[in-house]
Amino acid sequence: MKKVYPDATAALAGAIKDGMTLMAGGFGLCGIPETLILAVRESGAKNLTFVSNNAGVDGKALGLLLETRQIKKMISSYVGENKIFAQQFLAGELELEFTPQGTLSERIRAGGAGIPAFYTKTGVGTLIAEGKEHKDFDGETYLMERGIVADISLVHAWKGDTEGNLVYRKTARNFNPMMATAARLTIAEVENLVEPGEIDPDHIMTPGVFVQRIIHVPDSIKYIEQRTTRPRPVAAE
Repeated sequence: MKKVYPDATAALAGAIKDGMTLMAGGFGLCGIPETLILAVRESGAKNLTFVSNNAGVDGKALGLLLETRQIKKMISSYVGENKIFAQQFLAGELELEFTPQGTLSERIRAGGAGIPAFYTKTGVGTLIAEGKEHKDFDGETYLMERGIVADISLVHAWKGDTEGNLVYRKTARNFNPMMATAARLTIAEVENLVEPGEIDPDHIMTPGVFVQRIIHVPDSIKYIEQRTTRPRPVAAE
């Protein structure tokens, strides 16, 4: 099966529909599938639920889909950098399922591993616990959390081969590997696309069996969410 598509629009063609649940890898603006997110915007699909660590920022990442009001619901752990998100949420125009970051990560991993639910102490006694099943183990109270399986996962990899084996680089590894396993269709945008056999098997982080579609994005933009600088030291004379 040929997995490489000419561009993001072609990779999404025939796959994305209104009302779907999608996952988007990345942490802040690091390791985000920006090209695929732009293609989702161009597809015009609406009433989407997105599972993501965050909702991007204004004008970038998932913030682009909030601008076009294509997102109906976010399942996230952090949304504090996006003014449009705050405006839509406070106006009752956007649903939010707030999930502690570790719990979100485990819900995605569980979905990819075929685990429908698990118990965690995180969130007990808080708003997160409302409406969820509680159970005691060894004298401690735990919450039941459901695993998540999306219709489509959008991930970004530093290197990949044409069979879909992926390697992520440093911090950009974040949520991408687990999301790649937790969807019925995984689409990867890859910075460096190589032939099978060119990646050391010990370096592969996502086996190709989890990836159905690939696009080559050699010139991906690396955004910096919060740029912090300091004056250069003056060289001694």
